[in-house]
Amino acid sequence: MKQLAHFITKFAKPILIFWILLLMIMVYFAIQLPTKLQGDGFFVDGEHIRVTEELSETFDIPAKTIFVLFKDKLDAEIESTLQQLEKIEQMQSITSPIGVEELNRDGYAYALLDFDNTIVDYFPIIDEIRSVIADEKGISITGEPVISKDINEASQKDLMKAEAIGVPIALIVLLLAFGSVIASLLPIFIGGATVIIALGILTLLGDVFNLSIFVLNIVPMLGLALSIDFALLFINRYREERANFSVEESVQTAIQTAGRSIIFSALCVMIGLGAMVVIEVEIFQNIALGGTIVVFLAVLSGLTLLPATIVLLGDRLNKWRLFRIKSTASRWQSFAAFVVKRPLPIIIVALVLLGIAMVPIKDIDLTIPSTDALPASYDARQTYDTLNNQFDIGSETPVFLLAENDSGWDSTEAREKIFEIQEELLSDPLVKSVTSMFTVANIDSVEMWETVNANPQAPGALDQIAENFVQQNNMYLIAYLTADGASSEAQQFVRDWSKKDVGVELGIAGHSKFSQEIFDEISDKIVLALTIIIISTFIILMFAFRSILIPLKAIIMNIIGLGSTFGLLVYIFQYGHFDLAEGTIVLIIPVIVFCLVFGLSMDYEVFLISRIQEEYLKGSSNTKATVDGLVSTSKIITSAALIMIVITGAFAFTDVMPVKQIGVGIAIAVAIDASIIRLMLVPSFMKLLGDWNWWLPFTKNK
Repeated sequence: MKQLAHFITKFAKPILIFWILLLMIMVYFAIQLPTKLQGDGFFVDGEHIRVTEELSETFDIPAKTIFVLFKDKLDAEIESTLQQLEKIEQMQSITSPIGVEELNRDGYAYALLDFDNTIVDYFPIIDEIRSVIADEKGISITGEPVISKDINEASQKDLMKAEAIGVPIALIVLLLAFGSVIASLLPIFIGGATVIIALGILTLLGDVFNLSIFVLNIVPMLGLALSIDFALLFINRYREERANFSVEESVQTAIQTAGRSIIFSALCVMIGLGAMVVIEVEIFQNIALGGTIVVFLAVLSGLTLLPATIVLLGDRLNKWRLFRIKSTASRWQSFAAFVVKRPLPIIIVALVLLGIAMVPIKDIDLTIPSTDALPASYDARQTYDTLNNQFDIGSETPVFLLAENDSGWDSTEAREKIFEIQEELLSDPLVKSVTSMFTVANIDSVEMWETVNANPQAPGALDQIAENFVQQNNMYLIAYLTADGASSEAQQFVRDWSKKDVGVELGIAGHSKFSQEIFDEISDKIVLALTIIIISTFIILMFAFRSILIPLKAIIMNIIGLGSTFGLLVYIFQYGHFDLAEGTIVLIIPVIVFCLVFGLSMDYEVFLISRIQEEYLKGSSNTKATVDGLVSTSKIITSAALIMIVITGAFAFTDVMPVKQIGVGIAIAVAIDASIIRLMLVPSFMKLLGDWNWWLPFTKNK
């Protein structure tokens, strides 16, 4: 760190020029990122995808469908619109509602636009469809591709809204912390540069990786908050040193002290992000990729761009001082003395409060977001709700079963196998109906099928129906479930059928299979991810502080704090408090919040314990080191936490529910960590354990 510090102060001007040039280049790419984002990231490369592709290629079953809803339209008007839509080249087929009773009801009618699995980017197609119906009142569209596109647009608006709320408040917090305009603007500049460069890099990677639309919110949220936190810590330490040393010496000391804390903090965050990679769901891979990039850049800018700028600014860092910062040391001294004098009562009270907050976890209901992730103000959401209310399109859950028979299906024995699978499906209480070649032909047995097909007056009368369900060695049928596709009952149904031995190779697709694969992938890998985080964090903190008990306490308290966070999320979003409707918790939220916040909260642990250790190694007693460390870092931890809360909590005012829950979850977790845990529990335990805090086998700490 010493050599790095000398390098930065010696080459400050070239370093600043390099960053400015890089920023100018990356602005061009960053603004293109929204065009690279596709889907919500809930993707597992599993059986559902493979079966869906086979059904599309072999049986022309559409991979995606867009619904066109008509309200109070004459047949001629509907026909005219559909004729224009037929000109779209990528269209596989159109199902018109004209003359089809089940597609018409109470003045409403809907058509289906089907697409095969060769299409990668639906956004231009949706724009083309909307341009066709733009001047027509009473016509709207919905469907998975449309909802995905609208969530993309909503996410962009949410990001601008959150930044418009969070950044000005963060600037006010920085002004209160530093008192001068330049010192307060510098962390904002560092954070903005970090985020823009990260988004530019993600744009370049967008041609290699499938990127989720939620990357657009999570990466700026994390990057801006963390960069400002790092800058706040660094500038605060620099100003402490500047009171006694030159600008260059102060910057070098800040790099060697605050810089060390920044590196260890970032390592903890990156471990949490990296652990998500083991869960092979696209959104976790995206957040791990984007998050790691922006955290790495936050460290790099915090240790190069920030100190280089401070060196060049010199004492102009304090320019445009609005007011002088009054020392709060006496108040924090009183607070620290109060804590270390009453460690046991404080621990009991804090743990009781956190325990009460955990209680709602027992009712947590995790779901995969669908149309409800899109704000109700969007036409795609309103159109879907209308279709659901008028036509009950969401009342049945289709499950596609694709069977492969090496000897084909054109034999009595093979048809008996089809009929046997059909009847076993119908015997399940969860199955409402089955669509197969037998049910479509209204045939009750294999014998009847063969009798009808062998009729000399109409030989092969059923062959056309059979061809719709059988192609060479492949055969499919559809089971319609009475349960919601994301329900545990539907998931268990497809899980059981995936394992069932029916004498032929069986593959399953459909929303329930998709949900089951997502849930199972997370539940199967979450323990591994958490183990990686906990063990890696323990090792890093053990080496950082040369202690066994300090990292152990940090991990246990983090888990308790996060448990309280999840309980409060259930209370707010699931129980429906603070003017929110009762809902569910998005499946990914506990994983993302745990992985992100476990690392983020270690920032404050590292900030606090580093300063306590510094005083302890100078010769202070454990109690005095704890008090002095708490006094010197409490203000900075409070300010840094407040900025993190403001930046992430601003997403509470956004409309896309998964993003809202992530922002609120991080804000609550940071608030709990920076107040109850770091300022109360940590110093209380430090006092109780005394010199044992610094015990590490086979070493001598003092």
